[in-house]
Amino acid sequence: MKLSFKYILLLAMFALGTQRTIAQQTRIAHIDTLIQRANRLGLFNGNVLVADHGKIIYKAAIGYADASKTARLTDQYRFHIGSIAKEFNAVGIMILEEQGKLNLDDKVSKYLPQLPAWAGKISIINLLQYTSGLPDVKWKTVKDDAGNMADLMKIDSLDFEPGKKYAYNNNNVFLQRRIIEKITGQSFKQFVEDHELKPAGMNTAIIDPDENDKLVAQSYNNDGKPDGLVYPISGWTAVTLDDFYAWANAIAKFKLISPVATREIINGVTPGRQSGLGGGSMEGDKILSHVHDGTSLNYQALLVSKVPEGVTIILMTNNKQGNLYSIEKSIEAILDGKPYVQVKRSFLDAFSTKLDLMSGEQIISFYNELKNKHSDEYSFDDENTLNETGYYLMSKKRLADAVSVFEYNTKLFPKSGNVFDSLGEAYYNQGNKPLALLNYKKSLQLDPANDNAKKIIIELDK
Repeated sequence: MKLSFKYILLLAMFALGTQRTIAQQTRIAHIDTLIQRANRLGLFNGNVLVADHGKIIYKAAIGYADASKTARLTDQYRFHIGSIAKEFNAVGIMILEEQGKLNLDDKVSKYLPQLPAWAGKISIINLLQYTSGLPDVKWKTVKDDAGNMADLMKIDSLDFEPGKKYAYNNNNVFLQRRIIEKITGQSFKQFVEDHELKPAGMNTAIIDPDENDKLVAQSYNNDGKPDGLVYPISGWTAVTLDDFYAWANAIAKFKLISPVATREIINGVTPGRQSGLGGGSMEGDKILSHVHDGTSLNYQALLVSKVPEGVTIILMTNNKQGNLYSIEKSIEAILDGKPYVQVKRSFLDAFSTKLDLMSGEQIISFYNELKNKHSDEYSFDDENTLNETGYYLMSKKRLADAVSVFEYNTKLFPKSGNVFDSLGEAYYNQGNKPLALLNYKKSLQLDPANDNAKKIIIELDK
């Protein structure tokens, strides 16, 4: 019997559709295996959502909602998401800017005139870009918003001239929230609920949850010690997976603010620096990527959106293991049909206390010893392990040790522009301008798109 062309075409389309379905089912199975294995090893406790081509293909709640491990997580649980919650004040500022109620060049003193004279130097854009020069919140002593405002009133001078440097801290966030309240006459909580959560379709998100609220995951450390839910300063939105996905889509589809406003808060002051939306990229009026991570106590969250591909990966945990980026990279590899790395323990998170007592050379020896004996348990697969360690040392003002670690990393990964950029930054902070210039030039040679290196090379060449 002779088959018609139309019938043959239908058969081919059916076969192709079947192949795609099988491929998608395989990807889902691999993602589930990855997450379940991480949970069995004690490396992930939390909730996961993966969307591909604009459709949710995987959603799971793995582990427990509390330190006593009596309540199982479900996808209805809300999690604190650390710094990602700062997106709500950044978007709020841009909503008011588009309504003509503020200008990004306005000084903080225009809205909060009670603050000392330094408020007349800081623009709202400085708050959004963390370039205000403000010192951080005094986390060890501050108990509430009033106490933090009192601390700000006591500041005599800024750490640096606004706009000249970058320093990521929460007083920038605190003042954004206070400006929103001053302009609108609403509490920050009410403003976010009315102008962001509801329009974005976030039906179960809650701001500043406490012990009386149900279905809020409680964070805890590896010793089973629980953390509190209430933070010293207010304004922190806790979300479910569905809330988080709705928020990611609201940003990607410009439901709340325009592409022009979005560009203002998705780009940092320089590459690699945080902005109101964390980080990402745009091409014209389209978002290409939106990436933001957040950590608070033992909560940790990560959002990665690759908008043109319709890919969104959301991870939230209430038992921080410092590995969400590793998990996310493996999920991306699975979606792309590529080999992926199983989840391993974080070298820095596991041994930071021990590293505090070691010199840079001792850290390198310890790293190699562990790599030889436990490469199946700890992550040594890429440059990030030592890069994170180097930045940890820099945060402790241990610049010479950071240089040693970064320098060794360039020997392990000589084709990575990023590791030479990190080494250049360490030398720059150390005041060694010739070696900073040398390494920034090497970084730019390996990564011609490194705009940060270009700017610093121009500065150092002068």
